[in-house]
Amino acid sequence: MRIIGGSRQGRKFVDWEEAGIRPMRDFVRSALFSILDDFIPESTFLDLFCGTGSVGLEALSRNAKSCVFVDRSPGSCGIVRRNLETLDFLTEGRVFEGDAIAMIDELARRGRRFDIVFIGPPYYQELVPATLTALSEGRILVEDFVVVAEIHHKETAGEIYGVLERVDTRRYGDNQLLFYRRTGERETRSTQEG
Repeated sequence: MRIIGGSRQGRKFVDWEEAGIRPMRDFVRSALFSILDDFIPESTFLDLFCGTGSVGLEALSRNAKSCVFVDRSPGSCGIVRRNLETLDFLTEGRVFEGDAIAMIDELARRGRRFDIVFIGPPYYQELVPATLTALSEGRILVEDFVVVAEIHHKETAGEIYGVLERVDTRRYGDNQLLFYRRTGERETRSTQEG
């Protein structure tokens, strides 16, 4: 796996295969960042259930100001730390080992706020709705936030969670990306087969 775009384009990730992690496929990551392109520069990015960290690392390569990575797996956190070092992002990235949903409360207590939140949990565990519910008060979100959740196309998540309203849905094979913005800022929603 490699960084797709930005300042570290073409650089390889540290080997992740032995850790049993399901990283986002390159073509889905490419599509995601094509959509987010205008939002990334100078953004504060939160990568929940980060796995290898490929999404947050891609954001840093594309000029996100900073990224917080969260995963409960010590193996995942170790891989992300090694990737941050390999890609020379140690000052921009911070890794927290722990439950992603509980970490939302911890980040709120620390006064952290994010422009973009990516949620990429294991499939079929109802973690996307639970995480969106935890984000629903907007305590760690800036005014003009974007929240993106990756979900299997056979799973479901609601249209509205407090301040979050789904504004777009994109499908790429078995993967589905759900985009949420602040309630009342609904754009034209589309479904695209990828």
